[in-house]
Amino acid sequence: QMMSRPSNGLLLLSLISHVSAFYLPGVSPRNYIYGEDVTLKVNKLDSVRTQLPYEYYSLPFCSPDKINPSAENLGEILSGDKIENSLYKISMKLIESCKILCRKTYGKHELQQFEAKIRDEYHVNWIIDNLPAATKYYTEEIGEDGSEGTYESHYLKGFPLGYVATEEDPEPDSEAGAAYIHNHARLVLFYHEDVHSFNGYRIVAFEVEAYSVKHQVDGNWNGAQTKLHTCTPLNPVRRSQPPQPVSGTDSEEIIWSYDVQWESSPIKWASRWDVYFKMTDSKVHWFSIINSIAVVLFLSAMVAMIVTRTLHRDLLRYNSPEEREEAQEETGWKLIHGDVFRPPAFAHGLCVLVGTGYQLIGMSIVTLFFAVLGFLSPANRGGLMTSMLLLFVLMGIFAGFASTFLGKIFGLEDWRKTSFVTSVCFPGIAFGVFFILNAMVWGEASSGAVPFGTLVALLVLWFGMNVPLVYIGAYISSKRPALELPMKVKVHPREIPEQVWYAQAPFLALLGGILPFAACFIEIFFIMSSVWMHQFYYMFGFLFIVFIILTITCAEISIVATYFQLCYEDYHWWWRSFCTSGFSAIYLFLYSIMYYYTKMRIDHFVSSALYFGYMALISLGFFVLTGTIGFSATFFFVHKIYSSVKVD
Repeated sequence: QMMSRPSNGLLLLSLISHVSAFYLPGVSPRNYIYGEDVTLKVNKLDSVRTQLPYEYYSLPFCSPDKINPSAENLGEILSGDKIENSLYKISMKLIESCKILCRKTYGKHELQQFEAKIRDEYHVNWIIDNLPAATKYYTEEIGEDGSEGTYESHYLKGFPLGYVATEEDPEPDSEAGAAYIHNHARLVLFYHEDVHSFNGYRIVAFEVEAYSVKHQVDGNWNGAQTKLHTCTPLNPVRRSQPPQPVSGTDSEEIIWSYDVQWESSPIKWASRWDVYFKMTDSKVHWFSIINSIAVVLFLSAMVAMIVTRTLHRDLLRYNSPEEREEAQEETGWKLIHGDVFRPPAFAHGLCVLVGTGYQLIGMSIVTLFFAVLGFLSPANRGGLMTSMLLLFVLMGIFAGFASTFLGKIFGLEDWRKTSFVTSVCFPGIAFGVFFILNAMVWGEASSGAVPFGTLVALLVLWFGMNVPLVYIGAYISSKRPALELPMKVKVHPREIPEQVWYAQAPFLALLGGILPFAACFIEIFFIMSSVWMHQFYYMFGFLFIVFIILTITCAEISIVATYFQLCYEDYHWWWRSFCTSGFSAIYLFLYSIMYYYTKMRIDHFVSSALYFGYMALISLGFFVLTGTIGFSATFFFVHKIYSSVKVD
């Protein structure tokens, strides 16, 4: 029976982690019949070098007479998505070769626009049947014995707008340092057919192979019916053909063309996103889990030692009638029982932070719950960001309740003041940073700039929903009796003995912040890659496990640090218990700096400001969240141990 418990635990972890592949997009599959029109929509242009998205038609592509934008949710707007119609004509299972989209003659200014975006490594994003266009690439899987393994395919979102030739470039007729545009696209669409389950065909994958070719007309120009010498059904476009330059010339005629290929696929519609979520190495996530569990076991052993040995021995000694008089002359945490619950300095500020922390914790738990179930799949573009924003607003009721609850413990009578600061402090900082960065993005004419109407909507969410909910939670808490403390606070504060250097607050906080960060830094790497490298992240099963481990780590490190602090007769534990786990945010921000210089290749001031501005905001939220977890666990611990002490 005892042998089966670890096995059951490992099985549970395995099942939770594989929930990441569970898919509930919230939309029904679309069945196409043979020859039915398949709509291709264009989305934003994005780049990992600039982090500034632009509308597709901000560049002079071939465009329809009337551009019709698609309806977008709040998350899509905040992400800079701009989905519009296009000229591409696609029909189910109809193969097209060398189909001409349009012919345009570009002047110097338009060519420079293309060249600038190519040098900034912009990618094009298209959408068919809610699937994003992807570029296929391969990685070699090395065998366990070190031998060469098989090649495994992966998807990269979008496809490059063009490329800058290098001296090692294998393509002929290309000049080193010149920019070339991908003016020919080969669309490879995969469909699934199952006559026993449904009628028609379902699109399950969308790949794009981009080519640059300087087209030559075979004969006279005849619009879309023109024959091309550089592209025929028997001789499709190849890499070896002369590419289409957009630099080094004042005028250039560019012919835009595309192919459409259809291939049958055994992949079912419900599993079509799996290839987008495929990790390069799933073992890394398991290593992250094992690493985090090791940290938790280490801290759990320390807490168990404190509770079962040291603390138990102290309680026996302090509560023993024979040794009570002798204990008064010794040092220990019992001697500060009259000061341990003395309200800290800046009590209002601590109440505000703890209230906001519970708001962030509630948002995180509910978001992870729905994400693990599959409701926040990337198939629902903008769904994750929209959900997080709305949940943060709705969790304002917990922020008001927690801040007022703690304020009553501290003896703060004006709960309205605490509630007001709670409702405007963190949201105000976030909105202020967002507004400044949005103004900078607007100055770059990027589609990532949030329009004025959306800013008004955010303010309505803030003052129309979040602020009232905070006050409702605070009002409910104000009508409840205050928590009875096990010890009364003495009138005159006890003098704190001189502390050794390693018991000082800054050292303990910096040391304590390492372990919570160490428990989740590998998962943080994948999240940052998703945010800043435009990769898909859908391993919410792993993230849920890591969040639980992070919670346990924050609680245990704060309890351990506070216990040793009380043993040194230092009763200023309120802020220190918050900062011990909260200072993990410092390491998060330091890691973001290292990530910036090792992974990112940003060379624009606005892009750098976006990166550090949002990472500073994320680090602040991480500080409040982890600090609240550590503080709450420590408060419960301190309340419990002093409730067990007999005081004359």
